[in-house]
Amino acid sequence: MMEAKTENPQEILEAVIIRFVGDSGDGMQLTGTQFSDTSAMFGNDVATFPNYPSEIRAPQGSLYGVSGYQVHIGSVEVSTPGDEVDLLIAMNPAGLKTNLHAVKPGHTIIVDTDSFTKKNLEKALYELNPLEDKSLENYRVIEVAMTSLTKEALKSVQGLDNKAITRSKNMFALGMVYWMYHRSTEHTIDFFKKKFSQKPEIIEANTKVLNAGYYFAETLELIPNAYTISPAKMAAGTYRIIMGNTATAWGFLAAAEKSGLELFLGSYPITPASDILHELVKHKHFGVKTLQAEDEIAGITSAIGASFAGDLAITTTSGPGLALKGEALGLAMMIELPLVVVDVQRGGPSTGLPTKTEQSDLLQAMYGRNGESPVIVIAASTPANCFNYAYEAARLTLEHMTPVILLTDGYIANGSAPWKIQTVDEMPPIKNKKLKQFKGEYHPYERDKDSLARFWAVPGTPGMEHRVGGLEKDKLTGNVSYVPENHEYMTNIRAEKIRRVQNYIPDQETEFADSGDLLVVGWGGTYGGLHSAVKHLTEEGYSNIGFLHFHYLNPMPKNTEAILKRFKNIIVCELNAGQLVKILRSNYVGFEFLQFNKIQGLPFANHELISKFKQILS
Repeated sequence: MMEAKTENPQEILEAVIIRFVGDSGDGMQLTGTQFSDTSAMFGNDVATFPNYPSEIRAPQGSLYGVSGYQVHIGSVEVSTPGDEVDLLIAMNPAGLKTNLHAVKPGHTIIVDTDSFTKKNLEKALYELNPLEDKSLENYRVIEVAMTSLTKEALKSVQGLDNKAITRSKNMFALGMVYWMYHRSTEHTIDFFKKKFSQKPEIIEANTKVLNAGYYFAETLELIPNAYTISPAKMAAGTYRIIMGNTATAWGFLAAAEKSGLELFLGSYPITPASDILHELVKHKHFGVKTLQAEDEIAGITSAIGASFAGDLAITTTSGPGLALKGEALGLAMMIELPLVVVDVQRGGPSTGLPTKTEQSDLLQAMYGRNGESPVIVIAASTPANCFNYAYEAARLTLEHMTPVILLTDGYIANGSAPWKIQTVDEMPPIKNKKLKQFKGEYHPYERDKDSLARFWAVPGTPGMEHRVGGLEKDKLTGNVSYVPENHEYMTNIRAEKIRRVQNYIPDQETEFADSGDLLVVGWGGTYGGLHSAVKHLTEEGYSNIGFLHFHYLNPMPKNTEAILKRFKNIIVCELNAGQLVKILRSNYVGFEFLQFNKIQGLPFANHELISKFKQILS
């Protein structure tokens, strides 16, 4: 028999990495989200990594049907979800098999023993039961009959069928982890009350199972003590945990408010971008207009129409959808209308890996249109700064009258992190080119002499009637023109307009060393991993390594070449086969760029980056 503990000593940790894994129907995403939200409210720095199959409901118990959620919490800076995990919660044999490699030797694994049936072991391709064959001797394994204990806890709850009861076992696991890491269950219980306000039996069931798991852990001898991770030291302010897609949506809301325009989203649902549409639909009270179009082409062309009519217009997609939008994006570039295309990148090509991350679309964003059709390309780098770069994309498109492609990726779009809440008053100004009146004769392609942006007249404005379209137009009147010299002039001035954006974006800055033996270069969602690896080496005593991370990709900041000259070696790290490095080689001749690439649908691991950088430095 187990003996109840009389005291619960607490060990203080700086950080911990936890991974919840199970079938796609086991609620691992919800479990991980609740733990990360609770930890963020406690004041920990947080980084998360949801990892789930592409199928809506993959075959139960299968290896490729495992759904996981990793969360890294700390009292110190946390910039990645981490590599090796301190605690693995495996709800079935498949979850254990596919994730055991990530557990640090000597650390803890909690398993639901009820799921380790002969059938499930066979589905996971186990010949022997790993709980019995001594293959887990290097770990502290806590065997818990979660399904049975969940059923026992819910014996008195009326109105639940067996399926609903079994589905609650994820809350038993969450309760155990809350006790282990000294977390309160209060936030999750409040979540139950709001989400299931019309279903009191669901509130009661989940609350009972959560508490049952919590108190079960308290009496379990195999868990020697609870752990405490103190709140992190952050800049003063009000914070909330935010997902990248939500932050992107909110950035556009702030930009619409700041610019005094109505926001229009024309979009076709696609993983992993759909949550931006889901979020903006909620905000009709802010004047947001959303259209779920019948396909990708209708999504972007409706946005072009809204832009022509004077709205801040956006469309959202992922890699395959960006390919379909290419022709219409060229039209918006040709007409010179403001438009933001958000591309939440995923593994490709074709349908590829819809739920896995990859930096697969940079070259498509740069060159994926017919003719000479440059557009502005920028990239967010964290879940929180998706807000800032959505806002920046809106500023650039409105001030320069040309489309902007904003690149995020599945890693930061589905990941979450603390975000310091900002007011619209704190955001930089947005000055659009919309005309309310015009003295003299209006010419639609008359330009601002500094930025070369044309002026924006809403159709129907007296005295500013005009025609636009996809055919080449006269450099001033906008009438259709087939004059060879005019076409060359317009081609060149549209390109020059993009180049001049360099005058309106900040200079590039390096982190850590300003010069030295090695410059680590990245872009987009790899920021956390690269920053963490360089920081680790700096703390080890490597004072000659710098870090350069691009947010502005076309055009690049004016001082980029000056920074590159200050380092002996340059390594470009990307989750693709080398797309940014191709652009750097074409723009900055005479430099030798090393490459480090990964195309596995997974982010960089800290240890692989550190090993590579040490190899170069040595």
